[in-house]
Amino acid sequence: MNISQEKKDNLNAVITINLDAVDYAPRVEKAIKDQAKKANIPGFRKGMVPTGHIKRMYGKSILVEEINSMLSDTLNNYLNEQQLEVLGQPLPVEDGAKDYNWDFTDNFVFNYEVGLAPNFALDITSKDKVTKYDIKVDDETLNARIKNLRRSYGKMSNPDVSAEDDVLYGVLKQLSPDGSVFEGGIEHTGSVRLDQVQDAAIQKSLVGLKKDDVVNLDVQKAYNNDAARIAAILGIDEETAAELKSNFSLTVKNVNRLGEADLDQEFFDKLFGEGVVTTEEEFRNKVKEEVEAMMTQDSERKVQTDIFNYVVGKVNFELPDEFLKRWLKVTNGKLTEEELQGGYDDFAKNLRWTLVGNKIMKDNDIKVEYSEVFEAAKARLDAQFRMYSPQPLADDQLAQYTVQFLQNKENANRIFDEVKGAKVIENLKGLMTVDNKEISATEFAKVS
Repeated sequence: MNISQEKKDNLNAVITINLDAVDYAPRVEKAIKDQAKKANIPGFRKGMVPTGHIKRMYGKSILVEEINSMLSDTLNNYLNEQQLEVLGQPLPVEDGAKDYNWDFTDNFVFNYEVGLAPNFALDITSKDKVTKYDIKVDDETLNARIKNLRRSYGKMSNPDVSAEDDVLYGVLKQLSPDGSVFEGGIEHTGSVRLDQVQDAAIQKSLVGLKKDDVVNLDVQKAYNNDAARIAAILGIDEETAAELKSNFSLTVKNVNRLGEADLDQEFFDKLFGEGVVTTEEEFRNKVKEEVEAMMTQDSERKVQTDIFNYVVGKVNFELPDEFLKRWLKVTNGKLTEEELQGGYDDFAKNLRWTLVGNKIMKDNDIKVEYSEVFEAAKARLDAQFRMYSPQPLADDQLAQYTVQFLQNKENANRIFDEVKGAKVIENLKGLMTVDNKEISATEFAKVS
């Protein structure tokens, strides 16, 4: 066996593997013998089928399978031994491919194209600056949160005419460009909350409606092209919602109004547990604490996003773009050329961030321990359970759920990446200058 590498440039190379019969014959013969021991073929006792018979019947398929397995092992071992950091996965070179007889004596030559990770310097110093916002909860934000809480526990009524904070329950039907109902189009019965409509003119057009009224609705304009919200309202997936251009007719079936719960002990107990809060002042302070905690999380997410964008923008090294595009097409068979071109810049941006993170972890000998992944997953599950119940789970029970959660490889990888990402961000914070700036929640909403 002979394996070699030819660099086309600093980011692309071709790996060539030469296999002679002497290289693969032992593996193939062993596989044939193993198959003979397991084969159940009429006319032969089980486990007593002659190897020659197996070779005649299944020899070529066994040969192909063993050579493919051998190639995979050889490639992986070579990449590890040479310490090559490749992007994506090696792709077979199709041009000039030879036709083989697969007769157990062929000499095989296989070529693989690989994309190489670039070498780059991470020149981040105290001269590089980002802003971290210290968000203060103003009265407007606090009052809005209290109003939402009171409405969540308030009583429902059905007024004759809609007002600004009402919910319209009705039938939404997709319209053709001429304004007629689109035959076979989207039709969904659901709710439209007026306080979520972001276009002032459209929100105004929904005020003063009564049962059986019909009004046209430009959903993209109404919700500022928020695909997730549009999908929920129309009962469709986000991808379809993002591409949607049609207007809809809304036929009102009912007007729902949520009254605000009284600020009494029953309400306080529902929110915070029995006797935890007993006065309106304590209630406001408690809500303020919770809003401040959410604002702290929002501020941290904002600074992390800003660091991500700043660093990726500054360390803008080249990638083997053409190879990566081919790799994406091969591994995502349904990916259209339009989707590839439209999404490649975001893919490349995230890949650059991954390479920056890998370099920081390696250069600073930063490790991610299982205990850290476990605690992060545990905190995530605890937060999810608290959304549905004010009473926390017992620690041992939460730990059991965490173990089960991490047994799923996809979950474990996601939490691992989150812990790794947090360590990378903390390292960059130590290199950069992080300026603290006090800001109101209302103003923060404008910059986030």
